[in-house]
Amino acid sequence: MPDLYIYTDGACSGNPGPGGWGALLIAKNGDITLKSREIFGGEAETTNNRMELTAAIEGLNALERESTVTVITDSAYVKDGISKWMHGWKKNGWKTAAKKPVKNEELWKALDKAQARHQVKWEWVKGHAGHPENEIADGLANKGMAPYKR
Repeated sequence: MPDLYIYTDGACSGNPGPGGWGALLIAKNGDITLKSREIFGGEAETTNNRMELTAAIEGLNALERESTVTVITDSAYVKDGISKWMHGWKKNGWKTAAKKPVKNEELWKALDKAQARHQVKWEWVKGHAGHPENEIADGLANKGMAPYKR
């Protein structure tokens, strides 16, 4: 069984503004890449956090069957939200600790649903720091944003 990785990134020109998301899906056997796939998209008016979430959702939804996968993101918002905050939000009826509605609730719910059919490990990497796969994901996010930029 190959090891599966999804590298995700979101981009926005202005916040809010035109945005894009990208995901690089890789199947590896040790250090050998068996298969890779690039996906991306964008929206005319969005935020960076929405695009970061969308990248993770679309990456997980692109997997054709139940999988064990590592999702690597440069968004602390996504990593902390899914691994630290979501349990409390769900317990509190999708309210924050301050009793305010969770921002981007519909995307968090979509991410929760997307990860539910998989065994997911979440990792964070520093963005724009020369990490090759993260740089590819960033390029895909910018490619997704390109049709919407003014």
